[in-house]
Order: sequence, then C-alpha cells, then structure tokens
Amino acid sequence: MQNIPTWLLVVALALFDQEGRVLLQQRPPGKHHGGMWEFPGGKVEVSEKPVKALIREIAEELGLELDAAMLEPAFFAEEGTDPAIVLNLYTSRQPVGEPRALEGQDWGWFSLAQAAALPLAPMDRKLLSRFAG
Repeated sequence: MQNIPTWLLVVALALFDQEGRVLLQQRPPGKHHGGMWEFPGGKVEVSEKPVKALIREIAEELGLELDAAMLEPAFFAEEGTDPAIVLNLYTSRQPVGEPRALEGQDWGWFSLAQAAALPLAPMDRKLLSRFAG
C-alpha cells in the first residue's frame, strides 16, 4: 500500500508583546490565501517534532530565536482541503526583539481588535476568535 498523506501538519505562533499585541504576517501573493494575514509558522517536516518545526520556521521567516520552554500549546484548527491541513497554534510572551521579513513578507504587531479587522486566513480567524472568548 502506497503511503500518501491525507493531512498536513502545520504549526503557528501567537506571539504577544509586552503591550498585549500579537505578531502577524501577511502571506505572499501567489500562495494559498495569498495577501491574507496569519500567525507566523509553517509545515512540520517528516520526523520533525512540532515545537522544533515552529522554532525553525520562525527563525527562517522572521529571524527570531525562540525558547522552546516558553512555548505553550493553545488551540488547533482544521481546513478540509486535499490534503487536509491541521494547524497547531502555540502561544508565547517571550521577548524576541524585532522581527525581520526574511522572506519579504509584511508583518506587524496588532491588538486583538486590530487583528480581527484584517483579512485573515480562515483558520487564523477561527484561532484568533478563541483569544477573545
């Protein structure tokens, strides 16, 4: 039997600063949900643990070094595409310095109300709403 994945695991980070704002980045044009805003993160590679994948993705995309001990699992969401996407969201309030757009994407710090007013990717909108509840 051929091993064809039916779902894809991705990880993302709701990183909050001292003022309670959350870090979001804009998806590049031409990608799935291009131009929409999202929690930063990315795909978990084969045999990679989710927390390690999150640390790697944040370093690659934003040049930030995360302390794994300060990452807390928060919520998850699913999108029924083919393959289905399962997004695990972690939270943290660790100081990280200033992000750098290493992949050319826009990013910003937003209050929860400001973030809710942005065009968010569907799963990110669902996850953001969990913070308001």
